[in-house]
Amino acid sequence: FKVIFILLDQTSQQRHIFDSFRPDVKSNSFQRPHSDMNIASGIPKFVPLTIIQQDNNPYVVNDTMFIKTIIDFGDIPKPSLPYALSLNPGLPILTQRELLKRELEKRAQEKLSATTDSPTSIKHDVRTNRNESNDEQMRH
Repeated sequence: FKVIFILLDQTSQQRHIFDSFRPDVKSNSFQRPHSDMNIASGIPKFVPLTIIQQDNNPYVVNDTMFIKTIIDFGDIPKPSLPYALSLNPGLPILTQRELLKRELEKRAQEKLSATTDSPTSIKHDVRTNRNESNDEQMRH
């Protein structure tokens, strides 16, 4: 599984910052503590402090910032994270997963149709030493 951290952009631009890691569940960091605290683990360079400390940054509004975490057991592709984040968290998990699955299928279909819609081939005419694309061949 994967742990995803999302620093939420609180403006309408929605330029959230995503990062993730795969925890080593055998590490002491993810076991019951035997002392006051566990060994640190995670994403050491998630967001530079300079971004958060800037005046009027979109991540800290009224001295408040939001970091969302997702425990991803289904390997959500990184390009699909904004869509997953946009889903209503009040929906049942199975509904959220089904919506995400449909979105992934839709994107895969769009990608497939984009690569197969306009095949271009080049024909080389040995007699004239010219290359012709499909469009040129159709005009002849």
